[in-house]
Amino acid sequence: MKPLNQWFDEYSVSHQNPKNKAIHFICVPAIFFSIVGILMSIPSTFLTSLFQLKQPLIENWAFVALIFVIIFYLRLSTLMAIRMTLFSLLCLIANFYIGKFLPLLIFSIVIFTVAWIGQFYGHKIEGKKPSFLKDLQFLLIGPAWVIENLFSKK
Repeated sequence: MKPLNQWFDEYSVSHQNPKNKAIHFICVPAIFFSIVGILMSIPSTFLTSLFQLKQPLIENWAFVALIFVIIFYLRLSTLMAIRMTLFSLLCLIANFYIGKFLPLLIFSIVIFTVAWIGQFYGHKIEGKKPSFLKDLQFLLIGPAWVIENLFSKK
């Protein structure tokens, strides 16, 4: 597996334009957040009966998927895995409370759609194709790239 810095270098090639980068800083976390919401919307009676913890924050399909996502990041960098775990927990908690007031599935689909439109508009400005068209793993590199850029001292 490639080291994280190599992934970031490849991802950065199609993210040079300041407007595209700004769009990505908003849309990439929004897409991640909305996917968590979509997965949390899937009925989880199987998980509830399996674990019987009565903890809706962990007895849902988003939590299960995020375990595998965090393992992906852990293989690349312990620090990035910690950062993405914290972001993932924030997404779980926020989606849980949003779901108490709004239909979570519809809300998440709207966010997902708007954010992807933004992403493709950003790449139109950039004049380069999205990285995930080259390798689907870039769909997980994008959120890490945003987090890395937020924490970097550049």
